[in-house]
Amino acid sequence: MEQLTELVGSVGNFIWSWIVFAILIGTGIYLTIRTRAVQWRSVPEMFRVLRDPPGEDPDGKKSISSFRAFTVSAASRVGTGNIAGVAIAISVGGPGAVFWMWAIAAIGGASAFVESLLGQLYKRKGETGYYGGPAYYMTYGLKKHWMGILFAVIITVTYGLVFNSVQSNAIVDSLSGSLDIDPSAAGALPFKLIVGAVVVVLTASIIFGGARRISAVTQAVVPVMAILYVLLGLLVVVLNIGEVPGMVADIVLGAFGIREFVVGGFMAVFVQGLRRGLFSNEAGMGSAPNAGASASVSHPAKQGFVQSLGVYFDTWLVCSVTAFIVLLSNPSFGDSAQGASLTQTALGLQLGTWAVHFLTIAIFLFAFSSVIGNYFYGEANIMFLTRSRAVMNGYRLLVLLSVMVGSVVALDLVWSLADVMMAIMATINLIALILLAPIAVKVMKNYEAQRRRGEEPTFNGSDIPGLTGLDAWDGTDVITTGAFWTQQMKRVGKA
Repeated sequence: MEQLTELVGSVGNFIWSWIVFAILIGTGIYLTIRTRAVQWRSVPEMFRVLRDPPGEDPDGKKSISSFRAFTVSAASRVGTGNIAGVAIAISVGGPGAVFWMWAIAAIGGASAFVESLLGQLYKRKGETGYYGGPAYYMTYGLKKHWMGILFAVIITVTYGLVFNSVQSNAIVDSLSGSLDIDPSAAGALPFKLIVGAVVVVLTASIIFGGARRISAVTQAVVPVMAILYVLLGLLVVVLNIGEVPGMVADIVLGAFGIREFVVGGFMAVFVQGLRRGLFSNEAGMGSAPNAGASASVSHPAKQGFVQSLGVYFDTWLVCSVTAFIVLLSNPSFGDSAQGASLTQTALGLQLGTWAVHFLTIAIFLFAFSSVIGNYFYGEANIMFLTRSRAVMNGYRLLVLLSVMVGSVVALDLVWSLADVMMAIMATINLIALILLAPIAVKVMKNYEAQRRRGEEPTFNGSDIPGLTGLDAWDGTDVITTGAFWTQQMKRVGKA
């Protein structure tokens, strides 16, 4: 097992040494320039469109709203990457890794905007709502069906199987710490199997209910768990307010190697921060567009704004809370990777044993919501590959199996596998974003022109000459019509 972990880790390091510099950062900077830094200048708009009402699906039920789509993507984003991943980045890369997590979010917001705009633009109409994602804009936008198939296969395996193994692994890790059980001991296997079985049963009760049930659960769980976790982190900051300036200095100076915390210097800090930042906020990976495409909105750019906000919510808010909790507890740096248990230990030192158990519950909710969010991404791409109900049910069973297997797999191996799959998936998607950027910019400008006129932006496929491959933007969805928004204004006026 150790040799396999080392091999997978070496492959991941090799791939990351190329995509981090040549593609990931380059694409983020390129899209920031092409969109005139839309991710920085449009923050108020992000909050405004988040409140948009939903439309109506063909079966007469309410569509998935912007906020619901936001919570589905946040369910996947806000998971073990925010607790275990941040702790690993700090334990291996030192405080400076946090700076580079922040930086990749600032740049990645542009990638998130473009990919989710494109996901909305090329989404397809289904019997009970919309579905789409990178596989669809690669097929219908780039006209590269082979590329769409390749991406669909990779994201289906990566999120439904590999990443869900990460989530169940984190649940076991946190419960072990809370119950004082050594997960590496031979006698811990029954405990792992029991925990895995519980998560499997809960997951099955939701994923077999389809997209509406998934979005209903995430809409209820994500806001509550995020608010409680942030409040806990703020309590730690307040209790250690005198240490905050020194912590911030460690983050900034450690980021550039001015203060040495780990072996490997600047590059070790830089790569760890980017890896964990991307794993956490998923900007440019092609995951969030699968959730964003499910929303019924009046203009494709609206989900671009919403998903850019999701990147900030994940990294600048939730990840920062974990970083502050860990760093204010004087951890050791440069040791072997430490996951959620490091955050638990830090909380225990700050607030007492009750906080350890609270974090265990938080990790369970974070990880479980990520499991169903990750499954949602896989489902959208299974629908791209085949409409067979038997295949879909078979995939659901494989997801449940991966959750069970993940509960007994070593942490290092699972994270190494996630690194490799994430790198491959991100590379394919980023290439597509570069090629489709001119179309995304035209759609963005269409939106901004309407806002300057004081209108609520709507979109029809004929608004941009020469645009082909669209399915949903034909004027049949009432939310894309001016009459719908005129009625909404009247309702607001009466209220």
